[in-house]
Amino acid sequence: MLKKLQTFLPGDRARMMIVSAFIGVMTGLAIIAFRESVALVESLILHHGAALLGISEGGWRRALLPLLPMFGVALLIPLSLAFPGEVNGYGFPRFLRRVNLENGVLRARTIVIKIIGSALTIGSGNSAGTEGPIAQIGGAIGSQVGQRFRVSGNRMKVYIAAGCAGGIAGIFNAPLAGMFFAAEIVLLGTYEISSFSALVISSAMSTVVSRAYYGAIPAFSIPPYTIVNYFVELPLYTLMAVLVGIAAVLHIRFFYLVRDRFNSLRLHTQLKPILGAFIVGSFAIFFPQIMGDGYSYIAKALAGDTLLWRMALLVVLKSVATAITLGSGGAGGVFAPSLFIGAVLGGSYGIAVHHLFPSYTATPGAYATVGIGAFLAASTHAPLTAIFLLFEMTGNYMIIIPVMITAVLGTITAKWLYDDSIDTVDFSRDGIDIHEGRELAIMRSVKVGKAISEDVSFISETANVNQLLELFRDTSNHFYFPVINHKGLMVGVVSLQDVKTVLLHEEERSCHLVGAICSRNVIMLTPDDSLYEAIRLFDVKGIDEIPVVESQEKPWVLGMLKRQDVINTYNHEMIKRGINERAESIRMICSAD
Repeated sequence: MLKKLQTFLPGDRARMMIVSAFIGVMTGLAIIAFRESVALVESLILHHGAALLGISEGGWRRALLPLLPMFGVALLIPLSLAFPGEVNGYGFPRFLRRVNLENGVLRARTIVIKIIGSALTIGSGNSAGTEGPIAQIGGAIGSQVGQRFRVSGNRMKVYIAAGCAGGIAGIFNAPLAGMFFAAEIVLLGTYEISSFSALVISSAMSTVVSRAYYGAIPAFSIPPYTIVNYFVELPLYTLMAVLVGIAAVLHIRFFYLVRDRFNSLRLHTQLKPILGAFIVGSFAIFFPQIMGDGYSYIAKALAGDTLLWRMALLVVLKSVATAITLGSGGAGGVFAPSLFIGAVLGGSYGIAVHHLFPSYTATPGAYATVGIGAFLAASTHAPLTAIFLLFEMTGNYMIIIPVMITAVLGTITAKWLYDDSIDTVDFSRDGIDIHEGRELAIMRSVKVGKAISEDVSFISETANVNQLLELFRDTSNHFYFPVINHKGLMVGVVSLQDVKTVLLHEEERSCHLVGAICSRNVIMLTPDDSLYEAIRLFDVKGIDEIPVVESQEKPWVLGMLKRQDVINTYNHEMIKRGINERAESIRMICSAD
């Protein structure tokens, strides 16, 4: 009877498809809630607030504009105090860390926190995007579903990526872009056919829900795209790709520079977003285009704004405003600002080349359109996402070649100048290459100081070989010993191999000093080096022990690190993280019940 029943139940792959469809539907509903929340805050604070203060009347009242974004982020304070570390700043790198390096367990409250926090920040006019938060909201939905079904870590990751795919697909009405966003950025380009199917289904279902509510309307309208002369314009697009790559690197570096400055600022944490909002609002007095996600001005840039100085200046101001908003602690993402910067950068470039070659080039709006995809690809290192996003928005095959050229070459240029995308800088700062996978990332994240034992023996360079042999006999588990000078600093390493030449001559053993036979050109590790660096040195040098010193400048001996110590510490860390992940999953499931 049981066998007959099992034949009618869906298999594992079919269950994953059904669950992915459910995740897509729920993410589509979350998109509606999110967009309506942003619109509500925008109506209450920006529109009614501006009317209340009389800002639209102009004159001195325009100086009151900074009060609106300041009021919006001030409302974040209760939420930030209730959930410290979960509200403020650009949270997508932390999200990627949780998904790819940790347990992938995201709390249900993440959905509510991201909706409220981002709506208050963006809706009040601060410069940030909605796409990063909606991807995290979709990921949290996928994580919650995975926790309910108590799936494995790999399946949990697939469900989270499916939620992210649904989030991007639904908010842009672009299912292919959502699918590639999850594959390139969330899954880091490592996925199987089964997981790819989950992304496809979730993206499709989320788009269906979004279109059912809002209609088949993209995030912003893109005018018809044309290429006037391939032989002239394709080289111009190639040059544009290089410029976009350079601009993307400057944007990324400035973004984290501003965040570091705010982190070091001696000001209460809850007041930093208010200061950031004041600065952004002050810029907006003269350039209101930088406020919010900037979609309204993107439409103007695509339609062909012909003021070169204004568009060129907005490239800088939008980058500055976004860095200040998120660096100071406002909530939101960088996806929409990247689209804005790409549009105005491409548009300003288009104005210049169209002025030089009016008969051979398209209008500036065409270059603004391509600039959107190029800058998005260069800043996120995700060219496929950018290519398919532009294609779905335009529905025009002619745009494929220019977008492919600019997206790929822009990404190559950005990677050549700077290894990290805007999402991976924090990982590199921690010594983690997130693209290498979870195991290598753990090796990079665990320090040598965690692996060495406090049991350390060493010998003076003025000791003779007989004393060294006694040390070898008393400590049979060591084959190398650090050699120190009269100041206690390490000057070399001695091994049994070094004393072979004098073993047979007892009278010589008492005369030969350790300092004369030891190896002085030796490699050393410090407690802050990673296990990855240690195991690399073991393999390169073909040795089994490496001395660990306080620092390279002051080599006070702390211990000898063995290859087996590294392996044991790594295994212990993997077991500990596995236990913690399982315990966290069970705890959150129980608390949800």
